[in-house]
Amino acid sequence: MNVNDLYILFLISRVKTNKQGLAPIRCRITLYNKRKVFSTGLFVEADKWNNKTQIAKPLNDDNKFINTQLSLIKTKINQAFLFLQVQGNVFSADDVYNQYAGIKLNIDKSILEVFDEHIKNQEKLIGIETTKVSVAKFYQTKKHLQSFIWYKFKKNDYMLKQLKGNFITEFEFYLKAEKKFKHHTIYKTIQRFRQIVKFAVAKDYIFKDPFMLHKNPKPKKEVVFLTPKELETLANHTFSQSRLENVKDMFVFCCYTGLAYNEMSSLERKHIEIGFDGFEWIKIVRKKTNKEVSIPILKKAKEILNKYEDDSEKLLPVISNQKFNSYLKEIAEIVGIKKNLTHHLARKTFATTVLLYNDVPMEIVSELLGHSEMSVTQAHYGKVVKVKVSEHMMKLSKKLDRKK
Repeated sequence: MNVNDLYILFLISRVKTNKQGLAPIRCRITLYNKRKVFSTGLFVEADKWNNKTQIAKPLNDDNKFINTQLSLIKTKINQAFLFLQVQGNVFSADDVYNQYAGIKLNIDKSILEVFDEHIKNQEKLIGIETTKVSVAKFYQTKKHLQSFIWYKFKKNDYMLKQLKGNFITEFEFYLKAEKKFKHHTIYKTIQRFRQIVKFAVAKDYIFKDPFMLHKNPKPKKEVVFLTPKELETLANHTFSQSRLENVKDMFVFCCYTGLAYNEMSSLERKHIEIGFDGFEWIKIVRKKTNKEVSIPILKKAKEILNKYEDDSEKLLPVISNQKFNSYLKEIAEIVGIKKNLTHHLARKTFATTVLLYNDVPMEIVSELLGHSEMSVTQAHYGKVVKVKVSEHMMKLSKKLDRKK
């Protein structure tokens, strides 16, 4: 038998013969050396079934009925097979059965249906290996894709089997030309769409990955952080308005701890522990990666905690992320810092000015930042390390010159 041919075989299950001496008849579809077995719902006297001729004998009324029904099943399966061949898609024995049985085929899935299925799976993993924020971004990507499908095709959805490389190219162009998204946002949107397609391939909803030849180069972002002088100027400035003074202190605190906004805003007494070395450490789970981080409390960070110490469990003032970043714009203007101050810039300052510029090894920086992988740290701060290498090499060169 050619593996590309459809092969249909009826079998009886003698071990499941009932009290009336009737055995159930099953059908086995074989395609590409893969099998699909299902029940026909028909029964026959076990000793009346001829496996070689695939019919029940003698040809009395009961057996004639059985043979006719089996012939109809075989005809319908062949029709299902021919229908799928005409569609021009790769399909399996399971797909032939589904077409015969009237079950919606995997190849009839739509893009947004697969999005919903993937999101539903991810929601079950919140707190295990993903976060609400990460899942929310897939909803966002789905919304962008939905708007593109309507813009381009005037449809509410798009069939997965029609997905080709040009769809991805046009979607990317739409994000650039119509949505006016920045390079990094486009990169992340396409990256999440690619995850959905990979999920579809893994589930056998499609058999060819349309992203195979598509390139989605990661944008190179320059790491912006405060220099030692800028950090010192900011830390030593006293603001007359308490709201600005509070935000300045919390920002500086994060420059010396590397805490993200979520961890800073939820920092409580229970997160402070005395370490094996006798010093105070912050021990907290990073929400983005669900990874526990341990950060030593440096002198400057301790001074800020002491400044806001009271009877409450919260160690720092409470303020929304939006207001925090808004007040930072005022602070930058007053102090004369020309950089776009955001809370995340404090985290970058911790990694560079506080750690890497003071010769803390990259692997320790990665651990203190709570990155999921070392490669994430290297990708962000590799250039900073090269600067330090250059400085060390210059010092070495001068030492060698003096010895001559």
